[in-house]
Amino acid sequence: MAGAGTSNGVDLLAAGRLPGDVAAALKGSRVGLITNHAGVTKTLGSTVDLLFQADGIDLRALFGPEHGVRGNARAGEKVGDGVDPVTGLPVYSLYGENRKPTREMLAGIDVLVMDLQDIGCRYFTYIYTMALSMEAAATAGIGFVVLDRPNPINGITREGGILGEGFKSFVGLYPIPVRHGLTAGELALLFKQLLGMDLELTVAPVEGWRRGMWFDETGSIWVPPTPNSTCIEMATLYPGTCLVEGTNMSEGRGTTMPFRVVGAPWIEPHRFADHLARQGIEGALFRPTYFQPSYSKHQSDVCGGVQIHVTDREALRPVRLGLHLVRAALELYPHDFAFLPPSGVSRCFFDLLVGTDRVREELLAGPDVEAIASRWEEGLEGFSSQVEAILLYD
Repeated sequence: MAGAGTSNGVDLLAAGRLPGDVAAALKGSRVGLITNHAGVTKTLGSTVDLLFQADGIDLRALFGPEHGVRGNARAGEKVGDGVDPVTGLPVYSLYGENRKPTREMLAGIDVLVMDLQDIGCRYFTYIYTMALSMEAAATAGIGFVVLDRPNPINGITREGGILGEGFKSFVGLYPIPVRHGLTAGELALLFKQLLGMDLELTVAPVEGWRRGMWFDETGSIWVPPTPNSTCIEMATLYPGTCLVEGTNMSEGRGTTMPFRVVGAPWIEPHRFADHLARQGIEGALFRPTYFQPSYSKHQSDVCGGVQIHVTDREALRPVRLGLHLVRAALELYPHDFAFLPPSGVSRCFFDLLVGTDRVREELLAGPDVEAIASRWEEGLEGFSSQVEAILLYD
């Protein structure tokens, strides 16, 4: 298998092969670890256990992102502080009352270490947990280490608009495209640059990874980084099907195929699938289906819709696909389909996801999806030029 020899940052730690700057940052340090259940080595050993048992490293506390350190909380569910049942260490939630570590949490810590699997998409909240934790580390005058992992949907393809001014939220804090094509380590370098942080930042890179590689070419086992991140096909579709979260259609939460099925009680599956098939969407096929969510939108209701099958992931542009799904519902079911109204914030959730209100307004007015997508190119070219100097991989 191509890439079978790749090793993540945590694997280098386990093998005693960390780069010198990273090893120096950790040696003799009191460490706080930002991680979750997917923080594992290639042999599924826990990053928590590895650091807890490591000679010369004093692991003092754990910090959990959305879904918690053990991955037992649903999307958007607040997580409280606690005590880790395995190590007895304090666990501080960064998805509850606090979104970044406080001074009290960082007392007695010399360096924060992060080992979280990103999914390659601007909406994924783990990258903002990282950025806010970097800010806290800079303020406290302590170091920050990223144990890097691959971008699971490759590090070449970028898509979607750059986040616009006035649309910042925890599903988009900084001006990056929807599908950014960077690893967490590279994003950390970018965020440090964007925010002008005075921070001692080091990255343990993924050994053997190349930008064109997908996760299933790395030789690693996919451990869902969130409860609904079930497989590589889900990750491939997520930059597009997540846009459905901003509408009254179900994105498949509460089913065995989240973000791979889309529908609603008022959708007739064959009509919806036939319409999508006529749009000339490369890299995907649409199968009419019914599903019944056990929680989330349309809980216990039978929904008609489609299962999306990826046939060519290199050709597929999932953000465009997401817009096609929304546009199809608008055309076929104008009296049933709706964008969800603002709830607790001044913006529609769809606008926060896509990074502007212009896309929603244009979809309502009826322009072609490709006309909308064509405006992304200048921003994507500028972003690619901006990040060229901080790329860690060929």
